[in-house]
Amino acid sequence: MDFTFTEEQQAAAEAARGVLAGVAPDAVPSPALTRGPVADDFDRALWATLADADLLGLLLAEEYDGAGLDAVALCLVLRESAKVLARVPLLEASAAAAAVQAYGGPELKSALLARVGRGEVVLTVAAHGRTGHDAAELAVTARQEERGAARPGEAGSGGAWVLDGVQTAVPWAYDADFVLVPARTGDGRSLLALVPRGHEGTALAEQISTTGERLGELRLESARIPARDVITADGAWEWLRGLLATGTCALALGLGERVLRMTSDYTGRREQFGHPIASFQAVAVQAADRYIDLRAMEVTLWQAAWRIASGAQGALPAAGDIAVAKIWASEGVRRIVQTAQHLHGGFGADVDYPLHRYHAWAKHLELSLGPAAAHEETLGDLLAAHPLG
Repeated sequence: MDFTFTEEQQAAAEAARGVLAGVAPDAVPSPALTRGPVADDFDRALWATLADADLLGLLLAEEYDGAGLDAVALCLVLRESAKVLARVPLLEASAAAAAVQAYGGPELKSALLARVGRGEVVLTVAAHGRTGHDAAELAVTARQEERGAARPGEAGSGGAWVLDGVQTAVPWAYDADFVLVPARTGDGRSLLALVPRGHEGTALAEQISTTGERLGELRLESARIPARDVITADGAWEWLRGLLATGTCALALGLGERVLRMTSDYTGRREQFGHPIASFQAVAVQAADRYIDLRAMEVTLWQAAWRIASGAQGALPAAGDIAVAKIWASEGVRRIVQTAQHLHGGFGADVDYPLHRYHAWAKHLELSLGPAAAHEETLGDLLAAHPLG
């Protein structure tokens, strides 16, 4: 394993820093002061700039006008985006497009991927199941119609899949053009269905995240999806979920780094008894502990991203490294923002200061794709199935 980033990966991170340099984390109203969503849409201007910088097709092959990079490059860019709380579906769109590229059919790939990379089509993923605590693929059932069982007046709809169920907390559900929905067939197989926004047989109910962003509860009642838009390849959902979880760890790392920097700057300026409080041993010890959290979050993130990007074998499946990374990300980012609030004192709760926004985003990332306890259970199952030594 080599943690040295390639020139291409470093160039992607540098491009992201340039694009995101002018993004203000407090550009929308504070979630603490807003009863509804903080905005009706994601940051479309930033999305267009990311597209112009070729950062929306990082994982796409050159034949789809992509950069042909890997999960490590995506995580480097996500890390930068979290430092400014960028309000764009970069993780969801990139991961969904990568899953379509890896597992989708030729017709679907040619119709969709280049447009995603150009920012013309926005994808998101329904990854939280019915309640946010159960497996997402179990929340929706899928059955395939007999070929030729089309509705009157429809052509070429034989073999369509019919979806029923509910997916909660779908990010950017009101703004994305398509939602990639995991579902389970009657014989126990998982699939991914590309569901257009406003499709017949679907409905959205508004939900509000701790970040103040609008999520959607997606309800499917006999929603018919053409076979072309359904991915049935084995392992597709598991691979996509692993990439989403790893990307969430990258977001947590970037957020944690920015929060620790804010805390360092504040404690270096704030004086008590004629000395900066950063010079007090109790403050320095807490900051040092959070620095250790960050370094653990970082090394486990790159281990997981490297396993996804390289396909390298290990003592455990890649899911084990992903679980370890998410455990550290969930617990680490929570400890970092809590310590930051403590060391900032009352100033940390001031709604004119952005720390409370980072705290809200950290709580969302901690629970997204499962809290630490859920991934500890996953890791335990993997260790039981693959004993070490």
